[in-house]
Amino acid sequence: MLLAPAVLWLPAFAGAPRNDRWRVIGPGGGGSIYAPTISPHNANDVLAYCDMTGAYISHDAGTSWRMFNLRGRVRFFVFDPLDPNVIYAQTVGLWRSTDRGQTWNLVYPDPGSVTGVVMPDDHAGERLLTRGESPGAPISLAVDPADSKLLYAVIANRSANSFAVSRDWGKTWEIARDFPGFETRSAYAYGANTRIYVDPASPKTDRRIYVIGANSVIARRNGVWTSFDPPAGAGVFSQYSGGFPAGGGKPIFYATRANGALVSANGGESWTKVVLPGLEAAAQFSGVAASARHPEVAYLSYDNGRNSAKPVFGFAKTADGGRNWEIVWDQTKTGPEHQREAWMVERNGAGWGRNTENLGVAPADPNRVYGSDSMRMLRSVDGGKTWEAVYSKRAQDHGYGSTGLDVTTAYGVHFDPFDRNRIFITYTDIGQFRSENGGKSWLASTAGVPRMWRNTTYWMVFDPQVKGRVWGVMSYVHDLPRPKMWNQRSVSTYVGGICRSDDGARQWNCSSDWIPDTAPTHILLDPRSPANARVLYVAAFGKGVYKSADGGGHWVLKNEGLAGPEPFAWRLVQDRNGVLYLLVARRTSDGSFGNDGDGALYRSTDGAEHWTRIPLPKGVNGPNGLAVDVRDPERLYLGAWGRAEARGAQDGGIFLSADGGATWRNVLSKDQHVYDVTVDPNNPSVAYACGFESSAWRSPDRGETWQRIRGYNFKWGHRVVPDPFDPAMIYITTFGGSVWHGPAAGDPRAPEDIATPALRFSPGGAAR
Repeated sequence: MLLAPAVLWLPAFAGAPRNDRWRVIGPGGGGSIYAPTISPHNANDVLAYCDMTGAYISHDAGTSWRMFNLRGRVRFFVFDPLDPNVIYAQTVGLWRSTDRGQTWNLVYPDPGSVTGVVMPDDHAGERLLTRGESPGAPISLAVDPADSKLLYAVIANRSANSFAVSRDWGKTWEIARDFPGFETRSAYAYGANTRIYVDPASPKTDRRIYVIGANSVIARRNGVWTSFDPPAGAGVFSQYSGGFPAGGGKPIFYATRANGALVSANGGESWTKVVLPGLEAAAQFSGVAASARHPEVAYLSYDNGRNSAKPVFGFAKTADGGRNWEIVWDQTKTGPEHQREAWMVERNGAGWGRNTENLGVAPADPNRVYGSDSMRMLRSVDGGKTWEAVYSKRAQDHGYGSTGLDVTTAYGVHFDPFDRNRIFITYTDIGQFRSENGGKSWLASTAGVPRMWRNTTYWMVFDPQVKGRVWGVMSYVHDLPRPKMWNQRSVSTYVGGICRSDDGARQWNCSSDWIPDTAPTHILLDPRSPANARVLYVAAFGKGVYKSADGGGHWVLKNEGLAGPEPFAWRLVQDRNGVLYLLVARRTSDGSFGNDGDGALYRSTDGAEHWTRIPLPKGVNGPNGLAVDVRDPERLYLGAWGRAEARGAQDGGIFLSADGGATWRNVLSKDQHVYDVTVDPNNPSVAYACGFESSAWRSPDRGETWQRIRGYNFKWGHRVVPDPFDPAMIYITTFGGSVWHGPAAGDPRAPEDIATPALRFSPGGAAR
C-alpha cells in the first residue's frame, strides 16, 4: 500500500513560508524536537519546539514550517478552545498570539512592568526584570472551555508549586491553592510538563479540574481538591496525556515511567499497567499522547531495551481506552508501504535512533499523530499504520531539502572555488553536508570520516589552486567553546582530527596518526604557500596550534609563548601580510577573572614559531571572534563574550582597534554575547557580527556604527558569511537553527516575531 499524503508534497527548493525575504537552508531536522501540538480547530495548524530556542509552526499539517523566535526555549503551547487565532507559549514569559502564530505579545509578566533583560549565562539565557514581586512563572496553562479570558496555570514560585487563576486574559494572577510536594517535571523526559485538564461538562462556576504532574494527579471536584498518587513502586511519570470522553465522565489518563506505562480510566484514582502483545516482559516506553476529544485513542512509543538479539521499536495504539493495544508500526521495517522517510534513515539505516520521545495527536482527529525524537519528526494520517517525514523532503534530482523544521548547529558556509553550485555547511551532530545545485538540496558529505569523528565538522578550507582538494577538522565533541562541554569532561579525552579530500569532499581520507586525538575547531590555509607544499594551521582545543608545511602530511605543535598546559585554542586569523592571530577561549563558566581561566589573544609574525600575547580591552576575558580589515592590517575587530554578573553580562560586544591591538574601544555594547565578526572581502567598509542575543548586525562604516539586520529572528547566532556570488545577500550560521540566507542590509518590511514593542530587542539591561 503506497502512502497517500494528506497534503501536497512541495519541492525541496520551494522553501518554508516566512513573513520576510529570508529562507532557512539545509537538509532539515538534525536535533531534538518536542511537544508536537495540534490545533483543536484546524488539524493543519501544528506547533513544535526544540531544545535550542527554535519554535516552529505549520499551517499545512507539517508539510512546511516557519521558524520563529520567542527569546528562549519553549515550555508549552496551548490553543484557545474558542478562538482558533489565539495561541499561548511560555518561554522567558507567557506569550499570546492572536493571529495564528504570525506575531506574539508578552502577556505575563505585564510588559509595562518589565524594566530590563538579564542574560548572564553560558547560553545567553534570558531573565526578565520587573517592578514589584511576581507570583512566579507559569509552567502549564489551560483556557476555560467557555471563557477565553479565564486562564488556569500551575505556577512555580519560591515556596511551592501553586495553582493560579487569571480572569483578565493573563495580565494578573491570583494564587488559588499551593501544591506542596507536587513535582511538576520528570527527570526522565526533557519535554515533560505539568498538564491541566478542565472538564467542559462541569459548571462554569465550579469547574472540575485535573492537574497531572510527575508524581501525582490533583483533582478539584465539587470545590474540593484531592490528590491521587501512582501505584506503589511506579516511580515518577516521564510523559503523560489524556482527555475527557465525548459522552462525559472522568478523564482518561495515560502515563509512561522508567519501568513501564500506565492508564487510568477514572482521572488518576486508580491505574492499570500497559502490556503490549509479544513484548510482555521487555517493553520500555517514552512518548505517549491521547486525542483530547477522543481519549479512548492513544499512542505509545516503545522499545525492547535494544540489548536483545533482535531490537524492535515503534508505536503501539489503543482504541478502547487502554484495555487493548496493538503494535501499529515497527520502526525497524522499511519500504513505501510502511514509511516514507528522509535523509536520516537513508544515511543511518532503519534501525537507527531510539524510540520516539514525544507524540502529539490531533484533538479532533485521532488518526492524525506526530512523533518526534532527537533528530526528526514524522507524521501519520491513518492512525499510525504508515508514516512520512515532515522534517525534510527529497528533491526531484538528488539530495534533500528542509521543510523549515531545522534543529542544527552550523559553524560555516563554504564554497568550492571551482564550482559555484557546490556549497558546504559544517554542522554539529550531523557532520557536514554539501549541495551540488547552489543550495537547493543537500547530501551528507562525511564518507571516509572515522565514525567517532563524524559528529561535528567545525571548519573546512579549499585549496585555491588545486581543484577538488579540501581539508576539514572533525570531532566527536560538539558545541565548543561553550563551557558546558569542557565542564563535563577533561579536554584530554577529546576525540577528533584532520581529514583531507581530493575529490571535493565526496570521499575523505583521514589518519589519527597525523596529530594526537583532539577536538580541532579551526583550520587555516596560507594562500602564499606553494600548491605542492601547502602550509596549514589547526587550532586544537586543549592542545594548542599545529602546523603542517606539506599539505597535512606531517604536523608539529607550535605553542611557544602560549600560556598554560592545555590552551583552549579556538580560532585562527591571518592578515594579508601573513601575520597570524590566535583566539584562546575562556575557561571559566561565569567569566570570572584569574586562576588561568581568562581567554586570550595572541599574535605570531613568524609562521607560528613564536606567539606574543596582545592585551585585551579592559574588562574583557572572553574573546570569541576576530576579523582583520583586508586593506588595513592594523584595523582589528574583536567579538567578545560578556562576563556574568547579577545585573547582566558585562564587558562583551564588539571592540575596534586601529593600531594592531595596542588600544581598543567598544563600538557595540548593547549585544553582550557576540560570537564572531566578519569583514566583507568584496567591500571592506562593510562589517557584520552575530551572537546569542536574537540579532545580527551590520556596519557600513568600518565598524564605527552598527544596525540590527531586520528579519533575522533566531536567538542563538554564530557568524555572518557574505554571499560570494551576490553582494546583496548574506548567510548566517546559527546554534540550533541551521543557516539563514537573506538580504545583507536586512528586510525593512519584515515583521518581528515579537510584537510587544519593549521586548523586540532589549538585551543587556533596560528594555527599550
